[in-house]
Amino acid sequence: MEVLTTAEMERVDRLTIAAGTPGFALMLSAGQAVAEAAQHLVDEGPVLVIAGPGNNGGDGFVAAAELAAQGREVSVIQMCEREALQGDAASAARGWKYPVLPFNPHAIGRPALIIDALFGAGLSRAVEGEPRAMIEAINANGAPVLAVDLPSGVNGTTAAIMGAAVSATETVTFFRKKPAHLLLPGRLRCGRVRVVDIGIDARVLDEIRPQTFENTPQCWRESFPVPRTDGHKYSRGHVLALSGGITATGAARMSARAALRAGAGLVTLASPRDALAVNAGALTAVMVRAVDTPVELGRELADERYNAVVIGPGAGVGPRTVDFVHTALSAGRHIVLDADALTSFADAPDHLFQAVKAASPSQVVLTPHEGEFPRLFSDMSNKHPGRSKLDRVHAAAERSGAVVLLKGPDTTIVAPDGRATIAANAPPWLATAGAGDVLAGIIAGLMAQGVPAFEAASIAVWMHGEAAREAGPGLIAEDLPEVLPAVHRHIYDEFGIDY
Repeated sequence: MEVLTTAEMERVDRLTIAAGTPGFALMLSAGQAVAEAAQHLVDEGPVLVIAGPGNNGGDGFVAAAELAAQGREVSVIQMCEREALQGDAASAARGWKYPVLPFNPHAIGRPALIIDALFGAGLSRAVEGEPRAMIEAINANGAPVLAVDLPSGVNGTTAAIMGAAVSATETVTFFRKKPAHLLLPGRLRCGRVRVVDIGIDARVLDEIRPQTFENTPQCWRESFPVPRTDGHKYSRGHVLALSGGITATGAARMSARAALRAGAGLVTLASPRDALAVNAGALTAVMVRAVDTPVELGRELADERYNAVVIGPGAGVGPRTVDFVHTALSAGRHIVLDADALTSFADAPDHLFQAVKAASPSQVVLTPHEGEFPRLFSDMSNKHPGRSKLDRVHAAAERSGAVVLLKGPDTTIVAPDGRATIAANAPPWLATAGAGDVLAGIIAGLMAQGVPAFEAASIAVWMHGEAAREAGPGLIAEDLPEVLPAVHRHIYDEFGIDY
């Protein structure tokens, strides 16, 4: 589950070597793993290894020697003179007893497989000149590409493309994934990612203490809510979802239904009176109450059985929504703020952040997409190549005091204490109108059951992606709540829970 920055991975290597495992032993294991992956990817035909000047190139030399020993036809293109190599990479190059080809794109030829061992995950400057020409030639060649650790040209921590980057068919990485295996645009260059064991003891993580994780069920297993045999609907929480006016009721209804499908015991839709008949006529298990003003919302929230609130989907942008948010926060409820609730604070985001921090013991989740995010965090541009999505969400969570969930194909969630998850399970057809409204409802439904905000957001994002997979291409947002029971069954099966 753990995701390690390049600096953390370098520290893992240092600690492992200091504990008695030679660095060259790690390189041998890495190169052998690359050779094995190459055999699985393309089991016949010539293999070309393109080796860089560092340890990534050393891994490539080991792989080349291993494949040659297994009878494969192997060639090596080397970026630098062998005499320029140092340390373990020099030792690995000495194990290659054959000539090397000149570092020239025309030397690539027509291999059955290219192994990209040019640069590793630590690349921090733009690729230019001959290396860039080589990367472009690899991409133009048409042969499958197996990348060592990370496709050359991708920054392992930020996932940025450093001028040019290899487009790999498959990537073999070691011990743990890096952020670029999950974040865009780097993830798009990785192909299938294979994580292999090269002899590093996982106990080294006790010292590293990573705070970023891939969002998978194992990440939040202990927090996933399972109904108790002796439970009842009120023990599973009561969500209040705020509806917009008569022309904008659908989004809140989808949030409400999603909260119910996520396991909340009860869900009530707070509806303006002019939309009461529309909402009541469209809902069955979700209850409807007339709420026109923040004062009426406060009276409703005097019922302590309401323990989670969703505000934003279809709520409308303006002072009325701002007042509703302040009312919910001052009532001490757990709250999900989405869509219009976020945009309503665009002119004064610090007012929202102050209210969030003052709303103890409330737990708050903000769920912007990339268009909404800069309305609250205007200085956190996604255009700066040195600032990853993970960096931006970290800064937003620290500033706001809330759990921040930045949506996208690489949805990233960060808690104010620094814990983070990155999701990679959402299919492309999840990008459809209303899908975010459903996500907000799932989060609220989980929080109503007592799941802490960070875990609720992480569980909801994973379930949201799996629901889209379950529904399949052609999905519309209304489909998502209806397939959540199947997603629950998948989770129960994975965790060995009887049902």
